[in-house]
Amino acid sequence: MSRSETAEDPKGLIREAYRIEGIDLGQCRSIFLDWALSLPAEQDQTAALKVLLATYGTPGHPMTGVLEEGLQTISAPRRRGGWRARARQ
Repeated sequence: MSRSETAEDPKGLIREAYRIEGIDLGQCRSIFLDWALSLPAEQDQTAALKVLLATYGTPGHPMTGVLEEGLQTISAPRRRGGWRARARQ
């Protein structure tokens, strides 16, 4: 792993997003998706997001908002719908 890469940010994507001047919300969301897909399956996403926010989180930066939103989305319980929910009744 190079210096810009960590277990929480294996490609250094989040770190670089904070260095891009004038980055917008859409770009941050795209980078976040790439980051999420690059994490190993066994990686705890919630823990990784907390570390990234503590390391890079800058108030008012669009990536900070995306990371916080991701943390809330991961923590929120998911409703199971479709046939699986009906099969249990």
